[in-house]
Amino acid sequence: MKSEANPVFVLGSARIPFAKSQTTYAEINRKDLMTASLNALVSHYNLKGQFIGDIALGAIMNSSADFNLARECALETSLDPNSPAYNVQRACGNGLEVSWQIALKAHTGAIDLGIAGGVDTNSDLPIEVSARFQRALLNLNKAKTIGERIKILSGISLKDLKPKIPGVNEPRTKLSMGDHTELMVKEWKISREAQDEVAFASHVNGFKAYEEGFFNDLVFPFGGIKRDGTLRGDTTIEKLSKLKPAFDKTNGTLTAGNSSPLTDGSACVLIGNLKGAEKVNAKPLAKFVDVQVAAVDFAHGAGLLMAPTKAVAQLLTRNNLTFQDFDFFEIHEAFAGQVLCNLKAWETESYCRDVLKLSSALGTIDRKKMNVVGSSLAMGHPFAATGARITGTLAKLLSQSGKKRGLISICTAGGMGIAAILESV
Repeated sequence: MKSEANPVFVLGSARIPFAKSQTTYAEINRKDLMTASLNALVSHYNLKGQFIGDIALGAIMNSSADFNLARECALETSLDPNSPAYNVQRACGNGLEVSWQIALKAHTGAIDLGIAGGVDTNSDLPIEVSARFQRALLNLNKAKTIGERIKILSGISLKDLKPKIPGVNEPRTKLSMGDHTELMVKEWKISREAQDEVAFASHVNGFKAYEEGFFNDLVFPFGGIKRDGTLRGDTTIEKLSKLKPAFDKTNGTLTAGNSSPLTDGSACVLIGNLKGAEKVNAKPLAKFVDVQVAAVDFAHGAGLLMAPTKAVAQLLTRNNLTFQDFDFFEIHEAFAGQVLCNLKAWETESYCRDVLKLSSALGTIDRKKMNVVGSSLAMGHPFAATGARITGTLAKLLSQSGKKRGLISICTAGGMGIAAILESV
């Protein structure tokens, strides 16, 4: 996409309000949540009957029953039913990953228009059964006689019936993201007060943006709500400081206030080249410039959520840019502590030299330019939807402000990170 030939743009985005899991959307399945955002996009950008070259969607907490989730969601809209669709999964970076894939296709001319997005809900979890019970059920299905069925059933114990609830613990360490982030903030000496300040700013900025109407054409009512259910306009540093540690109960600094909540929701982005924009009479909001993914060996000492430091460093080096060249920074807030660890790493000479292989530190990000309309701590974090939310938000910020350039940075499970550069048109 660095080539000037056939540039690709964010043409628009749409999402539903995000809600704390097991609340507003407790009875709504993932397909309906994703379809709601797609329908909002179709309606707002007059895409009814429009052929879309490709649609890439994802869900982290997906079910085998939704093996063709993206295509089924697309067929629930009024888009041309000949529009293909496929599923993608890159953990919390999913929404940006699919945006990148669609942008690359539009850049090559393989398609002119595409849609990228994601959905997650912890209210519609794909609960599994134990391995022994699974085998018993499969054997029951092929058993031919009553005697065979009785023998199979007699071998099942109560222990075998216990369901397996999916979680986001890392298989190699058995630790949750919160546990890993506790290790990171201790290593980087990030204080509880600093984390609460990041959370407070996210809520203040998000609430102000809603009040000023910034989200009027980005967030569309669904399920009886118009705003993100986790956004707290009345929060204070004092309130945040009173919350108890959520992971390390004894010496921890991560709380429910400075950690993103388990959230239900979906988001999508309309992407296209100039030919595609003309097809639907859409004004390009921002140009895709470049994207980079990275990973760290978290099982052997590296911080789980430090991979964005590498992705951003590689991205800036390739594009010959510094932090001073950016007007907006959209840093995904899985945890306030994770954000602060990444920021401190970029400022640290030894880390940038030894880990990022740079000749000097990347420097300091101006906090006044970071998450200026709120981010995941305030809005919530439906895993696969977050990247699409951020991409749509940054594109509007660039278009509305007249500023030149924005940087996206997202950490993900599995010790990965993804970063992107968008520019104004």
